[in-house]
Amino acid sequence: MLTPILKTYIYITIFAIAMGYMECAVVVYLRELYYPEGFDFPLKPIGQNIGITEILREAATLVMLIIAGIFAGRTKTEKFGFFIYCFAIWDIFYYVFLKLILDWPASLLTWDILFLIPTTWVGPVLGPVINSLTMILLAILISYFTNFNNSVKINQTEWILFTLGSVIIIISYIEDYVSFMMDKFSFFEVFDGTKISLLNEYAKNYQPVSFAWWVFMVGEGIILFAIYLFFTRNKTYKESFPTD
Repeated sequence: MLTPILKTYIYITIFAIAMGYMECAVVVYLRELYYPEGFDFPLKPIGQNIGITEILREAATLVMLIIAGIFAGRTKTEKFGFFIYCFAIWDIFYYVFLKLILDWPASLLTWDILFLIPTTWVGPVLGPVINSLTMILLAILISYFTNFNNSVKINQTEWILFTLGSVIIIISYIEDYVSFMMDKFSFFEVFDGTKISLLNEYAKNYQPVSFAWWVFMVGEGIILFAIYLFFTRNKTYKESFPTD
């Protein structure tokens, strides 16, 4: 018989996979319009309305994933866990469906536009896949320990490490693009939503040069260390209570 938490994981996984397909479908339409010959850099300029719509769509997707996590989790910490779990499954299956429909990406090292908030994130597909697997690991550990202790929380040190690692990873994704854009715009203008048309027009000349893997791995390492701290701390708590 399936336990309630396992049922929840099954339902939330199906939900996230469906969202991954919806994300894929939108991208298929956009690529048919802007990249009928196949997606590649340099980027094609898009209108301001489309650019704003895409940014708002990404924000709406995050809201949906957050709400799913809130409904699925039993505690505040587990709600966060289910949010990152949904995000990870959604992201992985987005690429699975793109591969099935468009036979893209050619490999895990193929460059992609990953996100648009607060500016354009770019990097090899392997990057977000690694991030997603890490999020799945943390989410499962949170649920596992919550089964034994409803008061399980991510402590302050772990939150600091998770935040620091995430910021460093984001820097690795935007560093190449921002460096290119700063040849024409100031740092703050690159993040200025009122200049979308100008930014997009200049971005059509952008060609990825290099991905800062060492920056990425530093961020990923910090997050994995935080997960290790979370695991060992809660494992010790669990082992202090004998089981029948």
